[in-house]
Amino acid sequence: MPIRSSIPLPNPLAAGSLALALAALFNAALIENLAAQAPAALPAAPILFLASMAAPAARQLPQFAFAALPKSTDMLPGDAAVGGQPQDPPILSMAPHTEDGRYWVSGQANSILQAHGHFHSPYEGPNSLRNIVEYKASEVATLYLGYQLHPNTRFNTDLIVDFENAGGRGISQALGLAGQTNLDVVRNPNLSTAPYISRGEIHQIIGLTGEMEDQERAPFALATRVPVRRFEIRVGKMSLPDTFDINSVGTDSHLQFTNWTIDNNGAWDYAADTRGYTVGGILEYDDRVWSARYGIAAMPTVANGIDLDWAFSRANGQNWEFELRKGLFAPLLNPKHEGAIRILSYVNHAHMGDYRQAVQQFLSGQIATPDITQSERFGAVKYGFGLNTEQAVTDNLRFFARLGWNEDQHESYAYTEVGQTVSFGGDYYGQRWGRPLDKVGIAFVSNAIKRDHQNYLHYGGLGFLLGDGGLTYAREDIVEWYYNAHLWRGLFGMLGGSYIAHPGYNRDRGPVFVPAARVHIDF
Repeated sequence: MPIRSSIPLPNPLAAGSLALALAALFNAALIENLAAQAPAALPAAPILFLASMAAPAARQLPQFAFAALPKSTDMLPGDAAVGGQPQDPPILSMAPHTEDGRYWVSGQANSILQAHGHFHSPYEGPNSLRNIVEYKASEVATLYLGYQLHPNTRFNTDLIVDFENAGGRGISQALGLAGQTNLDVVRNPNLSTAPYISRGEIHQIIGLTGEMEDQERAPFALATRVPVRRFEIRVGKMSLPDTFDINSVGTDSHLQFTNWTIDNNGAWDYAADTRGYTVGGILEYDDRVWSARYGIAAMPTVANGIDLDWAFSRANGQNWEFELRKGLFAPLLNPKHEGAIRILSYVNHAHMGDYRQAVQQFLSGQIATPDITQSERFGAVKYGFGLNTEQAVTDNLRFFARLGWNEDQHESYAYTEVGQTVSFGGDYYGQRWGRPLDKVGIAFVSNAIKRDHQNYLHYGGLGFLLGDGGLTYAREDIVEWYYNAHLWRGLFGMLGGSYIAHPGYNRDRGPVFVPAARVHIDF
């Protein structure tokens, strides 16, 4: 095991900014609770599920009441009653989607513009965040296709095929930050922008009871009625974050936050190619208030590579997750304010290098600069753990948090260069200012690496994301905020930004401010 480094406190300015913002959210919640005691109670919160997902951030939100697309009979906040009957809910897609057809056809397009100016930077390396004025935009478009072989039975079968194309660039070609600011960016800028198959999977439900319950129809789960107790099996090409580490507050770069380590657990080095996809299988058991799932998937042949190693006997990523659909503070809150707790663990076997060995090779004079590829071997094992929780506090206010840890002696191989992470934040719907489908969110994430990884970067080693040519270590602290506005039907617009202290864990560089704008369309 690597020697764990001493951990400095998070940047006070970033933490202070977040504290003020969270205090504002709590104040809004207090006002809302007081108002709820008045004779005229507030209407319910906006219930919103938009299945708009893309590589590598494609995520299926949890099927909680506060994260589900309303049926035509539901009344959204702000819906006026006419003649004693509620009006139809607002249309949240450019085209309607059937609730009872065997076919599913939908799509999305997402474009994110980000920029930054000059910042303190006495030196740079090949993989640094560049100290120049940058303006970069990304574009991702996805076509979701599905067909039900046995619709809405105890043994429902879905055939899912999605097509996608990703273009544009991230700031500094998505280098120089462990917590990259744009989850839609493909991590290899040299890949073709031609369309590709992002998912091709079979989704099989095996019901263990005849008792059925409603389920919201979505691109990765077409059935509207499913058994209360059931197995779900997925086999094919997929993205593991479609199923694991889901969080309805911090998961979706299209309507929520955009940072890699806020929308995902940064310490979870999940099996994926450079676009975020892999081939494998998932077995899941679902009961009334809990689920358990296991997945095994192919690892890339090289770190951040596009090609997968098909020899599962020597290279694979295995994942386990337990989910309890009760929040940490459920006993203290109204039962209708739902929450969840998820515990994740993973083990990766791959042709990985070892940071400690790479540094020892350098110090002994065997190589001129630490090079992780010189220590790569089959049989290397990387493992880690994660905790993921979310909780609705009022009808409009929700909070989330994540913790993550991995052994960080073996190289970061498939996702990002993080050994430890802690993140928390929340969102608040705009019911109180007459915009029930708008949402404001703020989150804080603090990422860290352990001593072996620190030494590797300090002596000039390069990871697939980081490498300033030197390192004066500090935690990478990031605050992100956004305002997401519903403009018309399936059209949304966002303005936001990020404040980054110690980019790439380097106390010598930064801070950096990155403003952002986003346009999202659901079809």
